[in-house]
Amino acid sequence: MLKAAIIGASGYTGAELAGLIHGHPHLELAGLYVSEGSQDAHKPFASLHPRWRGVIDLPLLPLDDEALSRIHTEADLVLLATAHEVSHDLAPGFLAKGLPVFDLSGAFRVPGEGFYDKFYGFAHQHTDWLANAAYGLAEWNQDAIRAASLIAVPGCYPTASLSALKPLEQAGLIADGNRPIISAVSGVSGAGRKASMANSFCEVSLKPYGVFNHRHQPEISHHLGTQVVFQPHLGNFIRGILATVYVQLKDDVTDEQIAAAYHQAYDGQRIVRLAGQWPQINDVAGTPFCDLHWSRDGNQLIVVSAIDNLLKGAASQAIQCINIHQGFSPLAGLVKE
Repeated sequence: MLKAAIIGASGYTGAELAGLIHGHPHLELAGLYVSEGSQDAHKPFASLHPRWRGVIDLPLLPLDDEALSRIHTEADLVLLATAHEVSHDLAPGFLAKGLPVFDLSGAFRVPGEGFYDKFYGFAHQHTDWLANAAYGLAEWNQDAIRAASLIAVPGCYPTASLSALKPLEQAGLIADGNRPIISAVSGVSGAGRKASMANSFCEVSLKPYGVFNHRHQPEISHHLGTQVVFQPHLGNFIRGILATVYVQLKDDVTDEQIAAAYHQAYDGQRIVRLAGQWPQINDVAGTPFCDLHWSRDGNQLIVVSAIDNLLKGAASQAIQCINIHQGFSPLAGLVKE
C-alpha cells in the first residue's frame, strides 16, 4: 500500500480525496493536513465532513515543521488541495525529497511568460517545474503523467471543455480560424468551502462571471491548441458542471467522421461516456464520469459535456492520475471492475 498525504483536507475537494483514498485498493492515508494557522487545525476530519464519521477517524493536523518532516519520511506521494500560491510554494520542497506531487490548484498548469502575473496575481518562481509538469487530463496525457514527478490536475471547467473538444481538434474537424464557444455552468461548491455572500446558497442566482477574463480560458486554449471563447456561469445548485460547446466544422465533415473522432478517443475509456441522450447534472453528480453527447446542423456542431466538478473536475481525476503514474488499473478506487 502506498501512503498518500493530503494537504488542504478540510475543503470539499480534500474531503473527496480522503474518501477516495480510503476506499482505494492500493492507497492508504498517511495524514490529513491543513495550513498551520487554519481554524480547522486539530479538529477531527469527520466533524467537518460527518458522512465519514466512524470511517475516517483522523485529525486535521497543522502543516508545521514537524508535519513536513513526517510527510517527507512517511508518505509515498502528496496531494495538494490548496490555494494556488500555497501549492506554488509547497510543491518544490516535496519534489526535492523525491515525492511525486499531484497538485489540484492552478499553480503548474500553464507555462507562459506573464500568465501567472495576469491571471493568478503572483509571479511564478519555479518555471523549471512549470515546464516539466504533466497536465493531468487523464484520457489524453497518459505517457506524460506516467513519467512526470509533478502532475498538474486540470481545472473543472477545462476538464469538461477539453473532453468535448479534443477529439474534434485531434481529428482536424474544427473550421480554420474558428473559435469554439463554451458556455458552462458550475454549482456553488466550485467556489470552495469558505463562506461568502457570493456563494451563499440563499444569495446565488444563475449568473455569468469572469466575462472575457477568466483564467480557465487561456488554460483551455493552451491545452487544446486553438483559441476558444469561454463563458462560465454560477448556478444555484451544489455540485456539477454542464458545458455546452458550439463548434463550426470544416466543410464536408460527415456525421461518420464526428462519431469516429469520439469513438477513437473514448472507446475503452470507461470514465468518459458517450451518452445516447443529452447529459444532465444528475447523471454524473457524485460520480467520476464525464458524459458527452453531440448533434449538428450543417456545419454547426453542439457538444454537451457533464461532470461532477469535485470529482472528475478535481479529486477523482487526481486518483486517475495516481493510477496511471503508479501503474495501477486506471479505474482503481473509482469504478468496480
